[in-house]
Amino acid sequence: MESNDLSALNTRFAIPGHVRFKEGPGGLAVAEIANTHAESMIALQGAHVMTWQPRGQEPVLWLSRHGKFAPGKSIRGGVPICWPWFGPHATDASLPGHGFARTVMWEVKETGAQPDGATFLRFGLIETDAIRAQWPHSSSVELLVTVGAELKVELLTRNSGGASFQLGEAFHTYFHISDVADMAIRGLEGCAYLDKVEGFSRKIQQGAVVIGSEVDRVYLDTGADCLIDDRGLKRRIRIAKRNSRSTVVWNPWTEKAEKMGDFGPQGHRGMVCVETANALDNVVTVTPGAEHGLLAVISVEALE
Repeated sequence: MESNDLSALNTRFAIPGHVRFKEGPGGLAVAEIANTHAESMIALQGAHVMTWQPRGQEPVLWLSRHGKFAPGKSIRGGVPICWPWFGPHATDASLPGHGFARTVMWEVKETGAQPDGATFLRFGLIETDAIRAQWPHSSSVELLVTVGAELKVELLTRNSGGASFQLGEAFHTYFHISDVADMAIRGLEGCAYLDKVEGFSRKIQQGAVVIGSEVDRVYLDTGADCLIDDRGLKRRIRIAKRNSRSTVVWNPWTEKAEKMGDFGPQGHRGMVCVETANALDNVVTVTPGAEHGLLAVISVEALE
């Protein structure tokens, strides 16, 4: 079955009151989820969770209105999957930054309605000769998504070969906020980070993270929940995680966002990336026969 054959996808995987497949922005095939808890849209290209909006609330994920939705192009916003490396490739600068997983097709493997009313979807990355040329390791990767009162995303990497490999990865999650000047990120106090804006200099986080200029930081050796306190929307976004030792915080700020061309005027003010990752010093070694699962659980609370 073609991964973007909508009729076949709906015949096999649609669930009334939960999920159907349709043509999305730019003609991309998407899974549209609507249940009693929330609504979401997931592109089959990249198994990319584009939106998640709990009932009666503002969107939790930020998706650019000026994004380029096209085959082979990364989507600006939502939850891009960085895999099997984070940032530039360690030895070959010609390979795509953040890996290839976010711009290639994935297949739907399973959908299900959960007893609590949530919707479950399982995607598998479709291997091609081009992918094998970039990643010559015997492995497979799946994304498990649960859309409910919480959004759960889990990336499962299996080593089916006879040699270990190193893995860099991230959920490059864009969060919708009222204004970058009216929020703070807690949970990283006292953590060491590498500041990419200042030549990867090593620093220690003092207090909550507040943003008033370009920020691009990889926080190391941290497994704590991150909390985005948004005073404008009077809510707290909680990002819990498992099997993640890095957290990346990113906002390109005005000049860089304008150069990127798909943020829109002042688009960077309504978003911040807090990424569940294993990057730089925290890359993962996956041994033969082993499975590694990167999990993020996103939820929303009222801000007192």
